[in-house]
Amino acid sequence: MAVTPDPDRAVFWYGCNMTRHGELVRATAAILAAVGMDAAPAGGPAHCCGSPKEANARIVEGMARRTVETFNASGRGQVVTWCPSCHMNMEDGMAPVTPAAFETRHVSTVLWDRRERLRPLLARRVAARVLMHAHLGFHHRVPVNELVPGLLRMIPGVEVLDHPYRAPGHMCSSLAGVPGALADAHRATLAALAESGADTLCTVFHSCHREAVALERHGGFVVRNWIHLLAESMGIAAEDEYRRWRNAPDPRAAVGAAAIAAAGETAFERLVEPELSRPPSL
Repeated sequence: MAVTPDPDRAVFWYGCNMTRHGELVRATAAILAAVGMDAAPAGGPAHCCGSPKEANARIVEGMARRTVETFNASGRGQVVTWCPSCHMNMEDGMAPVTPAAFETRHVSTVLWDRRERLRPLLARRVAARVLMHAHLGFHHRVPVNELVPGLLRMIPGVEVLDHPYRAPGHMCSSLAGVPGALADAHRATLAALAESGADTLCTVFHSCHREAVALERHGGFVVRNWIHLLAESMGIAAEDEYRRWRNAPDPRAAVGAAAIAAAGETAFERLVEPELSRPPSL
């Protein structure tokens, strides 16, 4: 049975692929609270859409069913998504198989609908000439390519520049498995930055952000996520540690011995260090 959504209560489903960008989760939760949304955070393996195990249909179905049933049991009539893959999986496979007692909405839509509450909170000036790192794929479901720039234009000092380039797919992770596709997209993005005169490349989604930050090594611009920009204007702390680590001459030193010890030397050496040391795909 569907639950009539309370516009001020939701589950904030941040997904399971946010371990590199925890500050984005925390800042988004703070922004939702600031505009009057009681959004209970949910993510990680216990709230997975099942896609990491997509090679095994039975496991995927079980994980997806558990997540939908958990959201149903929350009694909150809406789920606010951050990750486009989670959003699409919910719409395409999860809710149709396990009937959902909630409405699924992307966080950009929620914030746009509450933009008059958000506007006075954007009090701090952020000097940035922004080029959006836009994709085509997810835009057909949620008009993020208009909503996110619209929100950024409310920030004092931010100028969002127009450029026709749009990368294929819904985010950069969808290009990684196609030989040469990510490199082509990055070259086109660098060209768009030069043509537009932007000093800031603004990512919308997390996989794009972790790929794009390394492009800073070419100089002349910085890479920031749209949540970073909103948070700065609102005075919400959201240090982008991943960006600092990825662009450090010595990623191991940048991460620090204490953090490596907490994660485990073997895990850092095998899973983290190769990614941080990898040059951008060009």
